[in-house]
Amino acid sequence: MDFELPHELTAYLQELDSFIEAEIIPLEQQHDNIRFFDHRREDARTDWDRNGLPSVEWEELLAQARRRADAAGHYRYAFPKEFGGRDGNNLGMAVIREHLAKRGLGLHCDLQNEHAIVANNVGLLLMLEYGSEAQKAQWVNGLADGTRFFAFGITEPEHGSDATHMETTAVRDGDDWIINGAKTWNTGVHIADADLIFARTAGHAGDGRGITAFLVPTDAPGFQVEEYLWTFNMPTDHARISLTNVRVPNSAIFGQVGRGLGVVQHFFNENRIRQAASSLGAAQYCIDQAVAYAKERKPFGTPLAANQAIQFPLVELHTQCEMLRALIHKTAWSMDTYGTFTVSEQVSMCNYWANRLCCEAADRAMQVHGGLGYSRHKPFEHIYRHHRRYRITEGAEEIQMRRVAGYLFGFMDRAAVKGV
Repeated sequence: MDFELPHELTAYLQELDSFIEAEIIPLEQQHDNIRFFDHRREDARTDWDRNGLPSVEWEELLAQARRRADAAGHYRYAFPKEFGGRDGNNLGMAVIREHLAKRGLGLHCDLQNEHAIVANNVGLLLMLEYGSEAQKAQWVNGLADGTRFFAFGITEPEHGSDATHMETTAVRDGDDWIINGAKTWNTGVHIADADLIFARTAGHAGDGRGITAFLVPTDAPGFQVEEYLWTFNMPTDHARISLTNVRVPNSAIFGQVGRGLGVVQHFFNENRIRQAASSLGAAQYCIDQAVAYAKERKPFGTPLAANQAIQFPLVELHTQCEMLRALIHKTAWSMDTYGTFTVSEQVSMCNYWANRLCCEAADRAMQVHGGLGYSRHKPFEHIYRHHRRYRITEGAEEIQMRRVAGYLFGFMDRAAVKGV
């Protein structure tokens, strides 16, 4: 057994750090751009008069960072070389995501909207795996350089964790399909060119088969954004949309008819392990910041670090980070070695534990920092608000635990992931 990370990967982390210092931090400091990261961040990022959507200035700054990262050869790390990438794998992405999050809040990586100088563009990976040749020709280049985007329409107002019970339907009409229904928590619809809508085309509620994915243009007649849902973590770009007799051609089908749940499962597995790595990095950042502050803060003339009441909670969190890191690395490596769906149980373990751990670490960092930690002058409240979302999205932690229990107690077959 060899637990050493590949040399080319650790060397790449140094290359990323050099790029951040040379290109990203100066941009972060220009023209009061720091307002998006200091105590003014929530107000600066949010267009309060436009349904709480991200401000134009904020999204343009993120786009500038992406363009710089793309020009330097970092943005497309995970993509195949033929699309300008470096053939990055799950292990590489997990290590990079942790590393960027561990650096703390900044333009290099702001997880509130999944921004990072190394793209977590699962949409492109799905397009390469499931898209038709015509869809690839239309989408790949824009997805690769970050200028095109499609949202993900799986959750419904009445159905979240019970995704296979969706009420959105698509009915064949000659060479077209007519879609009716509603979706909610559609992130990024305000800038999306299309929404990947999952609709039942056959079968019954609860069936893994019979769900089909459709790439629906957001300007299609009958596609309507009903509202943007205000959240604990602002700004918001999470929309509730309705579909009323939306007509799309047969060529809009993404993947195979009736096999859309496999696309969902693929998206979740890829995203859950990367999400777990980001939560781990953010948790370690909170712990490291708390330790540093405890060493310098001296109430009653003695450093906080001398108190076991300060030491022990941080020791436990630090220990959990170390154990989780080993599981994330092993799981990501296994996905690369044996296939995306071969370790779904471990992916769920990593995801629910990392997201919970990050919230606990942010909360503990607040406590160690006292009133300052509770203020917006420290990033802990921002980290907590974002990663608290992760305990619900991409499958609530109870759903992750349910999956682990299904494998553990024999209710589910490890070799037959539902819908795949």
